[in-house]
Amino acid sequence: MTIFGIDIPASTTVDPVAAARAAEDLGYDFVSTSDHPSGTDPSNETWTMLTWMAAHTSRIGVMPRVLGVPYRNPAMVAKMAETLDRLSGGRLILGLGGGASDEEFRAFGIAVPSPRDKVDGLAEAIELVRGLWTEPALTYPGRLHHAVAAPLEPKPARRIPIWVGTFGPRALAVTGRLADGWMPSLGYAPLDELPRMRDRIAAAAESAGRDPGDITYALNVEVPADETPERVAERLCGLTRMGFTVLNLKPSGPSRDELVERLAREVLPAVKE
Repeated sequence: MTIFGIDIPASTTVDPVAAARAAEDLGYDFVSTSDHPSGTDPSNETWTMLTWMAAHTSRIGVMPRVLGVPYRNPAMVAKMAETLDRLSGGRLILGLGGGASDEEFRAFGIAVPSPRDKVDGLAEAIELVRGLWTEPALTYPGRLHHAVAAPLEPKPARRIPIWVGTFGPRALAVTGRLADGWMPSLGYAPLDELPRMRDRIAAAAESAGRDPGDITYALNVEVPADETPERVAERLCGLTRMGFTVLNLKPSGPSRDELVERLAREVLPAVKE
């Protein structure tokens, strides 16, 4: 069965609660938003916006797509995630990434990690977060992130899924070794490269003693306003045949609300069928 998400822009011109409620009523499975706190366009902070949407809906999942690890201490993210998941009734998908926007780090006075440190930092963040969620008092001596006899209570009532947006060989290996799901963006991950990238994830999973089938394969997909519903459905069906069971749609164009509704009524049923 295919699971569908819908992107809700962080722009302050969009009412996030109205958009999340509409998505819930239309049958989408989750809403997502990107994490770019610095910029000239007025925007909402991702985690605050997700919390606000979760508080005003009852069923639909919420997901940061994806949190840039360098912006927030991973131990605090573990605490934030447990709280939001518990208060929302188990509706959080925790999306994490190494952090692509170096200019935003500089603007906010955050040290810009090297490409290697971005990947290593992502891996350590996943291990640290999972450890705090499961160990009575975690000591984690990471090179970039660490904890010292750190308790975190309460523990999550379920295994909160951690999905990552990764692309390079080392990051894909981290995905296979540690993550519950992979959610790249189509375009950054070219269509003809997706099978090779999935193979790298599967190989890393097997090397770590994991079943590659336990990893969720998701994809962010742009949907332009001028693309016909038939063409969108055909394109999405092709992606499901490639093994992607989660499709997060990113509508573009001035009539976003109309496109979100048209996708729900004309495209999603055809793909599910």
